[in-house]
Amino acid sequence: MASQRGESLETATPRRKGLDKSHYLYIAVIAAVVLGAVVGLLFPEVGKSLKPLGDGFVKLIKMMIAPVIFCTIVLGIGSIAKAATVGKVGGLALGYFIIMSTFALAIGLVVGNLIHPGEGLKLTPYDPNKKAATDSTVDFLMGIIPSDIPVLPTLLAAILVGFALQKMGAQGTPILKAIGHAQALVFRILIMIMWLAPVGAFGAIAAVVGATGVQAIVSMFTLMIAFYITCALFIVVILGGLLQVVAGVNIFKLMKYLAREYLIIFSTSSSEAALPRLIAKMEHLGVSKPVVGVTVPTGYSFNLDGTAIYLTMASLFVANAMGTPLDLGAQISLLVFMIIASKGAAGVTGAGLATLAAGLQAHRPELLGGVGIIVGIDRFMSEARALTNFTGNAVATVLVGTWVKEIDGGQVARVLSGEVPFDEQTMIAGHGGMAPKEEGAREAAKA
Repeated sequence: MASQRGESLETATPRRKGLDKSHYLYIAVIAAVVLGAVVGLLFPEVGKSLKPLGDGFVKLIKMMIAPVIFCTIVLGIGSIAKAATVGKVGGLALGYFIIMSTFALAIGLVVGNLIHPGEGLKLTPYDPNKKAATDSTVDFLMGIIPSDIPVLPTLLAAILVGFALQKMGAQGTPILKAIGHAQALVFRILIMIMWLAPVGAFGAIAAVVGATGVQAIVSMFTLMIAFYITCALFIVVILGGLLQVVAGVNIFKLMKYLAREYLIIFSTSSSEAALPRLIAKMEHLGVSKPVVGVTVPTGYSFNLDGTAIYLTMASLFVANAMGTPLDLGAQISLLVFMIIASKGAAGVTGAGLATLAAGLQAHRPELLGGVGIIVGIDRFMSEARALTNFTGNAVATVLVGTWVKEIDGGQVARVLSGEVPFDEQTMIAGHGGMAPKEEGAREAAKA
């Protein structure tokens, strides 16, 4: 695990150097949303005419749905197999992750059904067979973007391939590595597409506000506020309650201990940036290295509580905005799909949006056009998603350590009280990629 942590730390530095680019994108999206809303309010007809910008962006996202789903599911099944081989720790962690992410998805559905986000907008449903009344240039540009691949057959194929590779054992390892490289390529393309988000957001918001007026702005703010409140309650009540009952640890003290990591996540909108620090801090807290080494990396792919809440609430928002609310059966089937499709795509810009589009396309293709509205506010909700995901993984590590009795309660109390502060230099020295023998030699030399 030392070498893995070393790799994580080595890759963490370049990420921090590239923060400026993501900040530029964030600022551009905010500016595009504001400008789109202004254009839609002041010049409704002009706003409506900008709809192809949003549609084109959604079509680009659709283009990436199948490869994203295929790669993440195949690699996700491989991760399950790897974690399960670790024994009791891996089994407990996976069981907890599946239960908690399902619970988070269900909470998103409950809240969405209570507040009815997007209701009253009555946007035009997406019809892939209907040719829009546009000029030849727009038709030509839209025709360049490849058509989508059916999602459910792709999902089934990915599951079969994943389990087949498991059965192949060592022979399947090169194939898994190749799919891992393919996933990196797919996500790189997805990140490139996300740089067009300001253009897509501008067109989508301008068209929606031009057609519905202030109601669209109110609906989007309602969804964002409800999502933030839901995430906060999930952390404090659900995760905090579990942590107090099982481990006797106060959630607010744990969050204070992870304050610097929260700042990193807030600035990057991704919990991946704080992964190496979470590993180091959980070990410093008193959780054993084997438990941390299994629980944290696996949790980053399978314990996405914030993303789960976002997916279901955003789906209900789009359905209500289109004037075709999902019935209970459709909501349950969507929940099952999201449980499977959301695994393995953590920390990648645009992956949540692609998963949302995949769920809508698989169940109600006519709702896909509503994803353009979500593009405008997706970035505003990304911080809450990342913070909730990160907190969920920190709590999971403490819980699993408690269940397998691999946690030092006295150390936990001393660390959270501030008696034994976390040393940044110690983290770098102790997690810099040394092999266990080298690490032991250094400790012996110190003694």
